[in-house]
This record gives sequence, structure tokens and C-alpha cells, in this order.
Amino acid sequence: MDKIAVLIPCYNESRTIQKVVEDFKQVLPEAVIYVYDNNSTDGTDRIAEQAGAVVRYEYKQGKGNVIRRMFRDIDAECYIMTDGDDTYPAEAAPEMIRLVFEQNADMVVGDRLSSTYFTENKRAFHNFGNSLVRKSINMLFDADIKDMMTGYRAFSYLFVKSFPVLSKGFEIETEMSIHAADKNMQVENVIIDYRDRPEGSVSKLNTFSDGFRVLRTIARMYQTFKPMNFFGLISAVLAILSIIFMIPIIIDYTKTGLVPHFPTLIVCGFSMLAAMQAFFSGLILKTMGQKNRQDFEMELQTIRIHRDELLGDLKG
Repeated sequence: MDKIAVLIPCYNESRTIQKVVEDFKQVLPEAVIYVYDNNSTDGTDRIAEQAGAVVRYEYKQGKGNVIRRMFRDIDAECYIMTDGDDTYPAEAAPEMIRLVFEQNADMVVGDRLSSTYFTENKRAFHNFGNSLVRKSINMLFDADIKDMMTGYRAFSYLFVKSFPVLSKGFEIETEMSIHAADKNMQVENVIIDYRDRPEGSVSKLNTFSDGFRVLRTIARMYQTFKPMNFFGLISAVLAILSIIFMIPIIIDYTKTGLVPHFPTLIVCGFSMLAAMQAFFSGLILKTMGQKNRQDFEMELQTIRIHRDELLGDLKG
């Protein structure tokens, strides 16, 4: 087991990967630096290896797929995840690591939005998108994470080995944030100075298609982790619509004893049944979610025991 592992997912980062590896080697000489190449065609892997990184490969395209492979393969007491595009300062890593070791943080977020991100980032709509995602998740999941989309994070062993990676692409950061918020994990924020990509380095993030995937991920995970709120809202809308259209029918019936709009009455009845079904679906899923959280806490105990065994073998 490594004490500190630096995880760098890479796809065609030949212009910057050498500097990133060398910066982290200088700041964290005790760390093992892993570069996982994701089908690069520009020699990123060769440059990273020459710079002193341990190079491995993930052939399924997508950042989420790379992170899944990293989390499965590597055992460490503390993990630092960063990008290979030289936008994140290695100098912030020791403080992030300190919070994991000394304050038992499960995830430490490198917060760009509280410093230089809005002035350094030149890509259209990225500022708006980051603010929208941050406010949406914090509101929906009652969290206080300052930067949802940052690729610069530190993790504990417990977080990495208990995090089920489902995303395939850039929505992975959103999934991490929601997982931490839902499982009541300790999250800390460290303000970092962000710098935009150097000239000639091209972002792999598509503002609109990847942004849509992120928003879809938020909706999907809100349904999964907050089922009572999600289905309760659907239930309330259906019930209100049913009542609104039912009122004129009731008024006509009390006045004339007749139901002049019988099809509307039928639709109102089915809408109210659907509202009741949505409500009880949310209630059942909420109970199941509570049981899953209890199982998760027991799983953490198993992971903690396994970590202690690895540390014991390492010392022995």
C-alpha cells in the first residue's frame, strides 16, 4: 500500500504531462505518481514515463472509466486526483493531504471558483455551467461543496474503496460530490489558484454535450438518493392538476346533479391514482434507501478492517 498516490488520468496531454509529473514529484517526493493513459495518440505515456511516473492504461474511453480503473487498482492511505493539463497547482496538495490525515476528511475539494477560475477560464459558458451545477447540488442535497466540477481532489482510502463509479465521462466529479453529500462523508474545501490551459493544449470537455450529461446525472442521482422528494413532487403536481380540473365538475354536479364532462372526470380520477402511486413509490424507495445507508456504514467497517490489514502487512 502506498502512503500517498497521485492519480493523473490522461488523454493526449503531451504538451503538459511532463511538467505536471515533475511538479508533483517536487512537492510530494514521497508519493507514487500514476499516469493512466486513455488511448492517447501523441506520446503522452512515453513522456510521463520518462518524467518518472508509473504509467498504466485504460482502453475504455472516458474519464469516468479511467477513474474506475484507478480506484480498483491502487491501494493508498491518501489519494490525490489531478488532471494532466497543468491547470491545477501541485503546491496545494500538502494542505489537502493534511486534511485527510489529520482531520479525517473523506474528500477534499480543490476549490477554483473562490479564487481565479472566473477570470482565468476563457471557455464560453463554463463559468455559468459550474455555478449552476454547484448551486443545484448544494440546494438539492443540502451540501456545502464549493466546486462541484473540479478535477483536483484528495480522498481517503475509505472513500475510494466505497465509491461505486457509474459514470463513464466527465460527469464523474458530479457523481463524487453527490455520493459524499448523500453518505454524510466529511468534505473539506481548499481554495486553489486555477490557471487556464497553456496555448496549444485543447480541452476534451464539450460544453454542451458534457454539460447535458452532468445535468442528467444530477437528475438521476436526485431520483436515486432523494426518492421521496423526487416522487413527492410528481405526486403533488398530479394531485393539484386533478383537483383543479375536478372543482368545476363538482360545482356543476352540486347545481344540476349532472356530470357534463365525464371524460374529464375519468382523467382526474386516474391522475389522482397516479399521484397516490408516485407518493407510495417515493415512500418505499426512501425506506430502501435508509436500509442501503445502514448497509453502507457496515461496509465501511469492512473496508476499514481491510485497510488496517494492508497497513499491518506493510509495517511487517
